Amino acid sequence: MDLSDEGPEFAREWDDLGNTVCGVLHGCRDASAVAARFVRAGWRSRSSSWEGYELETSWCQMEIEPIAGPNVLLNGVLDPTRLDELGRLLAAFGLAYTLELSDENDALVRELRG
Repeated sequence: MDLSDEGPEFAREWDDLGNTVCGVLHGCRDASAVAARFVRAGWRSRSSSWEGYELETSWCQMEIEPIAGPNVLLNGVLDPTRLDELGRLLAAFGLAYTLELSDENDALVRELRG
C-alpha cells in the first residue's frame, strides 16, 4: 500500500524553513514503491501527481517524483537535525541516495550520500 493517512502529522514549526532538503534516489524508477516503504515505516503518504507522492512524519514533509532515467527526485522540509535519520531510513530501505540540506537563504549546509 502506497497511500496512508495514519502516522504523525508534520509539525508546522518546520514550515517556515522552506525547501530545506532535496535529493535523488538513484536507480529507483518507482515512486510508488518508495512511498510504500515509508508507509510501512509509519509515515503518511498521499498522491500529489500522476506518479508523485507527498510523504510526511512529524519532522519531515517531502515530495517524491520520478525524473528522467532510473531516479526519483525528493524535495521538502525537515527538522535540520534529522538529516542523518532520513539517510539511515533510506539506507534501511536499500536505496542509494544523495541529499542536500540548505538553510533559509538556500545556501548549501550539508550533503549526505549513501
